[in-house]
Amino acid sequence: MGKPVDPPPEDESERIDLKSALEERYLAYALSTIMHRALPDARDGLKPVHRRILHAMRLLRLDPGQVHKKCARIVGDVIGKFHPHGDQSVYDALVRLAQDFAQRYPLVDGQGNFGNIDGDNAAAYRYTEARMTEVARLLLDGIDEDAVDFRETYNGEDEEPVVLPAAFPNLLANGSQGIAVGMATSIPPHNAAELCDAALYLIQHPETSSEQLMTFVPGPDFPTGGIIVESRSSMAETYRTGRGAFRTRARWHVEDQGRGTWLAVVTEIPYMVSKGRLIEKIAELLNDKKLPLVADLRDESAEDIRIVIEPRARNVDPNLMMESLFRLSELEARISMNMNVLTGGLVPRVLGLAEALRAWLDHRREVLQRRSRFRLGQIDKRLEILRGLLIVYLDLDRVIKIIREEDEPKIELMKVFDLTEIQANAILDT
Repeated sequence: MGKPVDPPPEDESERIDLKSALEERYLAYALSTIMHRALPDARDGLKPVHRRILHAMRLLRLDPGQVHKKCARIVGDVIGKFHPHGDQSVYDALVRLAQDFAQRYPLVDGQGNFGNIDGDNAAAYRYTEARMTEVARLLLDGIDEDAVDFRETYNGEDEEPVVLPAAFPNLLANGSQGIAVGMATSIPPHNAAELCDAALYLIQHPETSSEQLMTFVPGPDFPTGGIIVESRSSMAETYRTGRGAFRTRARWHVEDQGRGTWLAVVTEIPYMVSKGRLIEKIAELLNDKKLPLVADLRDESAEDIRIVIEPRARNVDPNLMMESLFRLSELEARISMNMNVLTGGLVPRVLGLAEALRAWLDHRREVLQRRSRFRLGQIDKRLEILRGLLIVYLDLDRVIKIIREEDEPKIELMKVFDLTEIQANAILDT
């Protein structure tokens, strides 16, 4: 141990109240977690890390038709240019965007081992490759036509989009999960076609309530399937307030084995339940003699899910046996909804279904206006150049003479033919 360090002299040090110092620092941390990490934006439904991954993939030209590139390359670009955090957290986010059992509409098209529904992890990023899906391309559509604002990256070297143009209702279609400081978000995925129908109706009838929109969006739509066992009134309340839960059960049927024997076969399990863990739990319950009606359990899944449950005797009632499993295992799960999102990119608020769709539609309208203005600007520029060329073509010999003989042909052209600088430059380039 070295000798202890002396405190700085009294006139150089500053006394701060510990309470205010902690408050200030913790508030800064809390705000950064809420704004820049855990909550999705109401407009494009993305958190900053996902937005940066898609932006980096666009810059690497990883469009749906192109060849895949190594994930190590993508992760390197994301953390080097836009997202100064750990490589593992960025890769985990990238992997999740590619998993068709986690995302209703995957944004990344992965090649290699991206994990599975049993809960196994993806291969390391030096082995896997990725490119964007068509849905991701839609989210970025129009970004180079001044559709959205850009801001400086963390080191001021580059620019990144504040929000994506989002020509796809990503917030509700893919959902989102996140825990910030003092608030969390949990949005289940929905069917994009239903959301678009609801959005079209909302454009024509802006006063529509969330409950009326349930005509189009009857409930969540999970990538892993399952059956929602929730009363319509409780779902209407959930969509109106943006808070609540949906009870979801595995889908199952009885398979007749002949001679009066039968098996129960589960083909779809609830969202966000790992199949490996689910089977372990049921096996434990069997060992502990907590499932008197069940004799055995087998996992016969290949690409699709197939969990076979054998009854203790042929006269057991299938529904009664499955009820006992639903009660004790994760074959029935409660998927919570807490639509806590950043509105306007700044304020965390819990939105109902209608408000969430409205936020997306308002954003799309602004994007449409900005892209149209950008295109009109491009047309104006082109017309200005063409007007200049028309003036000059009427007296070509004189133009050639000026370019050959004058020291400053640009200034002379502008003087003689009364051209703007842009027109004169275009003529000299020609």
